[in-house]
Amino acid sequence: MRAGRRLSIAVVGAVAAAGVLAGCGEAGSSGTEAPQQSASGEGCAPVAGEQLIALTDDKALQNADNIIPAINTKVATPQLVAALDKVSAVLDTPKLVQLNKAVDVDRKSAQAAAQEFSDANGLADGVEKGPGGKITVGAGNFTESEIIAELYKIQLTAAGYQVTVQQIGNRELYEPALEKGEIQVVPEYAATMAEFLKGKTGGGSDPVSSPDVEKTVTALRGLGEQVGLSFGQPAPAQNQNAFAVTKEFAEKYGVRTLSELATKCSGTATVLGGPPECQERPFCKPGLEQTYGLSVGSFSSLDQGGPLTKTGLRNGTISVGLVFSTDAAYATS
Repeated sequence: MRAGRRLSIAVVGAVAAAGVLAGCGEAGSSGTEAPQQSASGEGCAPVAGEQLIALTDDKALQNADNIIPAINTKVATPQLVAALDKVSAVLDTPKLVQLNKAVDVDRKSAQAAAQEFSDANGLADGVEKGPGGKITVGAGNFTESEIIAELYKIQLTAAGYQVTVQQIGNRELYEPALEKGEIQVVPEYAATMAEFLKGKTGGGSDPVSSPDVEKTVTALRGLGEQVGLSFGQPAPAQNQNAFAVTKEFAEKYGVRTLSELATKCSGTATVLGGPPECQERPFCKPGLEQTYGLSVGSFSSLDQGGPLTKTGLRNGTISVGLVFSTDAAYATS
């Protein structure tokens, strides 16, 4: 759904079953209200609120877009790869949400946020020294890529390299630079990069990525070999399309997963918001319909993970909106 970025999902707790509520007395007897059940075909009207949550993709609609270091094979020494893999080992989706928040909300620099994260997680401790030399880490032109590039810089500096970070823009610009060795390392997204390289190498029309991270990364490595690229280990952190609602919406209707959204909120009152292409893209509205059976009453043409969609959720003009799974809007503190 995006060019420079890639479209896991922030995990939220399960809603108590109706049977458990019944066992505790009448709904509301303990000071809480039972989730409201919409009538069949009525749907779930928007509910305004500040805090956003991502509904769990419990049927794996989205592909495995785990963060992964992409490396020009000529510099991919064991020490360099091991240094980058230490970032992957500790970086999960909730931590990536907090890193994005540190820059986008708290207004720290990418360098400062990365250094604080590195110090807190001991990333540079015990890093094995490599052969040294100059390394340029490329970054996409968005916050998350810049932060991870700075984490890579910290690691490679600890491994004895002279490192600079260079923002290069979107994948169409930085991937050729990576192949040519003009940059040597860049943070990537497994499924999106696999599909990008498949298109570049003439890999046919069938997708090579899937919700299975191991299969996706195996395909990615094979495609990378054809163009002189190597890849480190994938992080647990994923940046995917995610479907967000307000916390108040989730509580009112008892919705925490996309399956629950489809079961409880299919109907005319439900408004889906996102970029115009969401209505045709397989991982957006058609995917919700085919994988989950969700039927919405209307679609609001906004943006993808941007201020229009988040404002629509918070102001109560859309029920559910397309927002990236690592967006700082999910941060709770």
